[in-house]
Amino acid sequence: MGFTRFRWICTFVGLVFSVVDIASDFLLSLQYFREGHYTWFALTLIFILIGSLCTQIFSYSWFRDDYNDDEETHTYATHMGLLHLLHLGFFTRYYDLLKRSFSCVWRARSRSSNEMELFGLAADLSMLRLMETFLESVPQLLLQTYIMLQHQRTSKLQYLSMVVSFLNVAWSTVDYWRCLRRSLPNTEEMPRGIPTAIYLFYKILTITARILSLALFIMLTPYSILVLFFMWLIMTWGAHVVKTNFCTSLCLEELYRSVVGVILIFTFFNIKGKKTKKEMSIYYMIVTLHNFLAPVLLFLVIPRTAESDFFLPVTVFILLSNTMGLGFLILYYSALHPRNQNESDAVDGMVTVNTNNSYTTSRSDRFLRL
Repeated sequence: MGFTRFRWICTFVGLVFSVVDIASDFLLSLQYFREGHYTWFALTLIFILIGSLCTQIFSYSWFRDDYNDDEETHTYATHMGLLHLLHLGFFTRYYDLLKRSFSCVWRARSRSSNEMELFGLAADLSMLRLMETFLESVPQLLLQTYIMLQHQRTSKLQYLSMVVSFLNVAWSTVDYWRCLRRSLPNTEEMPRGIPTAIYLFYKILTITARILSLALFIMLTPYSILVLFFMWLIMTWGAHVVKTNFCTSLCLEELYRSVVGVILIFTFFNIKGKKTKKEMSIYYMIVTLHNFLAPVLLFLVIPRTAESDFFLPVTVFILLSNTMGLGFLILYYSALHPRNQNESDAVDGMVTVNTNNSYTTSRSDRFLRL
């Protein structure tokens, strides 16, 4: 299947979700500032900046890797560097992909000649978007959930921010995998319909249960943030131990491992290209225990929370969401996961583009796998 109109529309919808997500979070931070909630204001804004900064760094580093730094491209590299410095590089990639693919899919021009290039651009973009999602949208959901449950503080803008962040997580997760599988050679594309829906339910339900349980832990004691930090250190250390080699420089590799550490707090990814059934099982056993422990400890340590309006619904939702999510995981990987004989795991990675418009899977071979 080529780069279709549906693929173009999906890219455009992804851009809309990204813009609305960032805009709603920024407006919410301003609302907190006006109301005097300076800590909430700072945290909401910090998550936006961290997500944007990391995506700009990786985006520009990939751009420099994909093009030779000669005199012909020096001016363009300077221009792109300025755009990334202004935090516009991520959206420049969206514009570039939508512009290049418009004639191909809507006017049927040069379809066969540049389809590979389009999928390469889409692959890079989907990777950056996934990073931004787990560095900005998911932490925002955790923060806003905590504020709603602990302080009983809600507003229309807060609801909007959470809904858009949730949609952004759902969209970017599935779009990422579909796009990356399509861009890789010798890899079967993820089927539409039921397999995609089952995979989406697995990811969304397990991530939602994780966010709610972490919010309850923070309600139990603010020192739970230190536990989160310790978990991040363990996940980052794990990425260091397996010696990931995704980036072209040691500094960027350590940043990549730090991002992986954040992602692994909320959901499982295969850090290295090998069978991970055992690792995935251990991961979700620990996470499930941790999720189920949250409402129990909150009830035992702060009994009055059991009388609140949110405690029982949130507890039931954590139990059901986590259990159903794992059920969808088992169903997907046992019956619906597309595999080739030469494919050890579903690969989620990058396709690099060089000045000769040739494509390799060097980034995809070294990136996260599902």
